[in-house]
Amino acid sequence: MKTFLAVYTGSPTSMQNARFDALNNDEKQKRVAEGIGAWHAWVDKYRDFIVDKGTPLGRTKSVSPSGIVDIRNNLTAYTVVRSSSHEEAAKMFENHPHFMIFPGDTVEIMECLPIPD
Repeated sequence: MKTFLAVYTGSPTSMQNARFDALNNDEKQKRVAEGIGAWHAWVDKYRDFIVDKGTPLGRTKSVSPSGIVDIRNNLTAYTVVRSSSHEEAAKMFENHPHFMIFPGDTVEIMECLPIPD
């Protein structure tokens, strides 16, 4: 089995595109509750393949030789899964609540490669 990192993305316009911003507070809360329930169902479905459920991601700092600066990127959360192939890992995220219910854009899946000796 190989290990894969899935990163959830959402752009500044995600909420607009999903019309999430147009919902009133009660509708937003209902959508969030529906999304959380669907996410837990997804976790239950793939529990044997999930290495780390992950977590939502907060604000970002970038560190370089020039120093530390606050930046914005499109990463919103992550999950780590195991699968026999990249394609199989990607299929786990088809119709994921991140973009079917929540106003997320994509889930990007990449293989975690071994560190060379």
